[in-house]
Amino acid sequence: MALKFQKNPIFTPIKKTKTGMTKVNLIDNGPLVVVGEHTITHPDGSQEVKPSRASYCRCEKSANMPFCDGAHKG
Repeated sequence: MALKFQKNPIFTPIKKTKTGMTKVNLIDNGPLVVVGEHTITHPDGSQEVKPSRASYCRCEKSANMPFCDGAHKG
């Protein structure tokens, strides 16, 4: 499955991609948002499938790594 990268300074929620492709949105001063089914491989080798959308922390302030919890705002 190919990834499509798109820098989007203003986040617009997307429920499903029309093409069935996975999209990656980089939010200015915010998370990396992946829209579409994707698999996460954790450092311990365990995997989980995210069926639709997930926001990933880029600031390393999240208490719920690797996911964004909004800690970058404060």
